[in-house]
Amino acid sequence: MSDFVQIDGARPRLPEWLRKSDTHFESVHLLKRRMRERNLHTVCESARCPNIHECFHRGAATFMILGNLCTRGCGFCSVPKGNPAKKEFTLDAAEPAHVADMARQMDLKYVVITSVNRDELPDGGSHHWAETVREVRKALPQAKIEVLTPDFCGDTDAVARVLDSGPDVYNHNMETVSRLYRRVRPQADYQQSLDVLAFARQYRPDILTKSGLMVGLGETVEEVAQLLRDLRQSDAHVATIGQYLQPTRRNLAVAEYVTPEKFAAYQTYGMSIGFQMVFSGPFVRSSYMADLVNEQATSH
Repeated sequence: MSDFVQIDGARPRLPEWLRKSDTHFESVHLLKRRMRERNLHTVCESARCPNIHECFHRGAATFMILGNLCTRGCGFCSVPKGNPAKKEFTLDAAEPAHVADMARQMDLKYVVITSVNRDELPDGGSHHWAETVREVRKALPQAKIEVLTPDFCGDTDAVARVLDSGPDVYNHNMETVSRLYRRVRPQADYQQSLDVLAFARQYRPDILTKSGLMVGLGETVEEVAQLLRDLRQSDAHVATIGQYLQPTRRNLAVAEYVTPEKFAAYQTYGMSIGFQMVFSGPFVRSSYMADLVNEQATSH
């Protein structure tokens, strides 16, 4: 079996290892309704995650704060984009408390929080971030909290503010290899994201650092290996690697479908260069099974 299934022409059929049946509709609709009652959003819905049925059924969800409109236009992402001048960009001051209340209602032992980019805010939304973490900690003092943050435009004061609020895991996704940044993350910078992770590790060495990337966008094996080495150079503890799947026709096309064997090889390589945990597979996402990933990473 080859390492990649190349994509030619219009939307091909998914290979067998990427076919996932949608089940548990009742669980999905129930959790969506409960989120909407509190005016909350999940990246599971907004980013059209293929694992939503599985995760919602097991009572897991990744809260997405700072609203549901993003100031950036990343080629891979289906989260709605908007104009910061519009009224709908107003921050919901009740959102931190609502996240905490929902997490308590779900009886979560591991809470994952992410956000849209809010580049128009002077602090990038970091005060709102910190308040959300503190509210969740107050509501669920025994739970672990993982934050999956934007780059805050490289503002280390904003990163420190989130770290000072007391998360257990600081996660910031690299998303792709350096060569593809202009196409995949045109408003981000490869080195800046590495610097954010390095700062987080230096500022709070007691907090686990984590990052995720997608494959299948046209990167080479050596470029993925270099990204993993760069993450280790920034002292990241955990890496997640998953297959990019085009969420809508407006997003970047898939360049190749990476086989399970290649994902296993990436995991083996990552562990060989010193990661505490590399979670690598076709359906892996940065916050997928985050509780189990953290458990394995901290058991060493």
